[in-house]
Amino acid sequence: MNHEFAWDELALLWNANNFGAVHDWLGERWNHLIQSRPGGHDDPDAQFLQGLAFAALAFHFTQNHNQDGAALLGDDALAVLPKFVPAYRGVALGPILETLNTLRPQLDGLDREADCPMQPFVFNKFEYRMMN
Repeated sequence: MNHEFAWDELALLWNANNFGAVHDWLGERWNHLIQSRPGGHDDPDAQFLQGLAFAALAFHFTQNHNQDGAALLGDDALAVLPKFVPAYRGVALGPILETLNTLRPQLDGLDREADCPMQPFVFNKFEYRMMN
């Protein structure tokens, strides 16, 4: 089942700080899962992809002067992703959660259109291992 997720593609986008494209990549796969699997939104793979998409949007929003959106999506990611620690489908959650936990408190009290509080925006790379 892991063949559905080409993590190498996602890692290239993530590690290039192209979080808008990361969100689109995840959204395509999430949409397919919720339509094709019996569990729909409750499917664990769909929930995992949604949690990653929340994180990606938080990272995208904070760099694009949408601090309210970054905080909201950061909270959503932090509500979903810890269920999959330490790794899910080969993806290490520690680095993603570390970046979220560093960013999220810095968003509190910022003006909604403020600059990203992390200058430069430093994030952990996407880590995964291929599963057989």
